[in-house]
Amino acid sequence: MPVSLDARLVGLVRDALPAGETIGVALSGGGDSTALLHLCLKAGFAVEAVTVDHRLRAESAAEALAVGVACRALGVRHEVRVWEHGAVGGNLMDAARRARMGLICDWARSRGVGVVALGHTRDDVAETVLMGLSRAAGISGLSGMRRQWNEGAVRVHRPLLAAGREELREWLRGRGIGWVDDPTNEDERFARVRARKALAVLAPLGITAERLAEVAGNLSRVQEALAVQVAAAAAFVEERAGALRFGAGLWAEPAEVQRQLVVAALLWLTGAGYAPRAAEVERLIGALAAGRDTTLAGCRARAGWLMREPRAVGAAVPVGQVWDGRWRVEGPQAEVRAMGAEGLRQAPDWRKAGLPREVLLVTPGVWKGGTLLAAPAAGLSAGWQVRLQRPFTFSR
Repeated sequence: MPVSLDARLVGLVRDALPAGETIGVALSGGGDSTALLHLCLKAGFAVEAVTVDHRLRAESAAEALAVGVACRALGVRHEVRVWEHGAVGGNLMDAARRARMGLICDWARSRGVGVVALGHTRDDVAETVLMGLSRAAGISGLSGMRRQWNEGAVRVHRPLLAAGREELREWLRGRGIGWVDDPTNEDERFARVRARKALAVLAPLGITAERLAEVAGNLSRVQEALAVQVAAAAAFVEERAGALRFGAGLWAEPAEVQRQLVVAALLWLTGAGYAPRAAEVERLIGALAAGRDTTLAGCRARAGWLMREPRAVGAAVPVGQVWDGRWRVEGPQAEVRAMGAEGLRQAPDWRKAGLPREVLLVTPGVWKGGTLLAAPAAGLSAGWQVRLQRPFTFSR
């Protein structure tokens, strides 16, 4: 007997999410997240919801309030988090996505919620594949969307990746449940909207969301197998003082293994959410293998090392705060900023650290005005301790 749509969708949610946990639903009020909320409730989970008001449209605050009203009618605790921002430069959608994820996870931690569910669907997977094709992405960029991952202490799940967007709307209509359509989803200034519309054009060729999601699944399995080889090759990459040194043995590995490790290095150094374009990554790999100098995405390659580019490092912060997205210095109050040439001038024994000058230039120095108090990453701690927020490891 065929499985009903209701049973299939509830089963997807029940199978993907851990039993006995309170599920934090990221609820925009759109069809996908609205369906996710109701499916979680029907599957028997305890649920709380959070809505991020991006303040990118005049209607967003009222829509967030309306979502809260709907949640109260269901007996679901709901909270709104606001993205406070001024003018947003660069990639607006990427900045909004990052802000949304950060606010959602901050909310989850504040509520003691360890599991967050997002409403992405099979259509989102297909659109991601098309956007990856437009960037000439490698296998990792064409293998779809992660089903789950950790954001610190919060485990993020996408339980509806096997469901279609229209399936969810059909399920909602059958129960008389409404949702809000965001007009941004029709704005062709954004790559995802253009990809969505391209899918409709490609459908007569058999290139559908279902087919592209299937391809992404196939490539994801290949990526899982390749990841074993990449993780082994990571032994050729040494981290020292927040920079990475690439051993000659790496350049004997297959090209895709090299590419994935270099991309992982770039993302680790910069905290970026995605890699530069493929041609630029290839240029960087060539420079690293040959020991040439070059820069890319806020990083600098020199003599087989990859480090932060001096002009790209973060602004000064007080001791105790995270500097440049990666370093935390603990100790007496002072200011943390890059060592720079002046810091090395005030630390005449810096060569004893056994590190290239270019690496030390972008390590954290502890300053009081123009006076260098300590260079803990260079071995001159003077009572301050430094640590990287996360080690370098290869992960997809």
